[in-house]
Amino acid sequence: MKIITGLMLLALSFHLIAADKVVYGDDDRKDIYDSPNPIYKILAVSTAAMISNLQVSLQTDGTSNITGGTLEEDGVCSDARFAKQMVAANCSGFLVGENLLVTAGHCIQSMNDCGSYKWVFGFSNDAGEKSSYSIPAINIYTCTKIISRTLDRNTMNDYALVQLDRKVERRAPLKFRTSGKISDTSGIVVIGHPSGLPTKISDGANVRDNKNKYFFQGNLDTFGGNSGSAVFDTKTGLVEGILVRGERDYEGDPVQNCTRPKVCKMNECRGEDVTRITNIKELKSFNR
Repeated sequence: MKIITGLMLLALSFHLIAADKVVYGDDDRKDIYDSPNPIYKILAVSTAAMISNLQVSLQTDGTSNITGGTLEEDGVCSDARFAKQMVAANCSGFLVGENLLVTAGHCIQSMNDCGSYKWVFGFSNDAGEKSSYSIPAINIYTCTKIISRTLDRNTMNDYALVQLDRKVERRAPLKFRTSGKISDTSGIVVIGHPSGLPTKISDGANVRDNKNKYFFQGNLDTFGGNSGSAVFDTKTGLVEGILVRGERDYEGDPVQNCTRPKVCKMNECRGEDVTRITNIKELKSFNR
């Protein structure tokens, strides 16, 4: 399997618990500007990319440039979707309080991880595809404290709740489930950074297996980099969970000597695992 260069070190550290992800049926990933659903666009505003400090360079005008290669440069076939877009994010996250962010536990494993990455809101294509990204300083934050974290190889429970260095401006905390669980076969949508790409909205999925106490499975079109993404119920708009694991991302194309997203039928392959948001007990005190 071809591993995206920018994700290599992180992927090695959690390989045993955090598998890759995949496309089920049609590829439903869309850039924000390309999504026909205005509610999804609003939800996307409160999602963030975890980007290495080395790829965020402060400019004299107070903005920061984001740097990174492309999927094509990392071996993905040139005619594959998004092959020429920038790859910069290692994981995804989402806002649940004025300075509180949720991600996957395998994304933030220590305070060293906390300090080695920025949480960047607005690494996205909002009005059309871009080739460069200059992000205002107001949209860039640092993790200063791990409030709660679990990465359990027995239960496969996987989440982290972190505190950012200041209140997040101009972005509303997302509403989330606080008790019970999502209904069987509910429609779900995920918003995050597949393969480290700018924000993608991916709907057209549903819950496939809802039995496990700690996570449910769905046929979401997700990839490495989506880890930590918010997964929403399409009817209620509530966050139901955190994307953490899934099927293998890419398969080799021996003719063109490159890799392509693996494609499964909607009810085939292993499914994508979503940690239940209700596992994070500390969030009960932040219920709105």
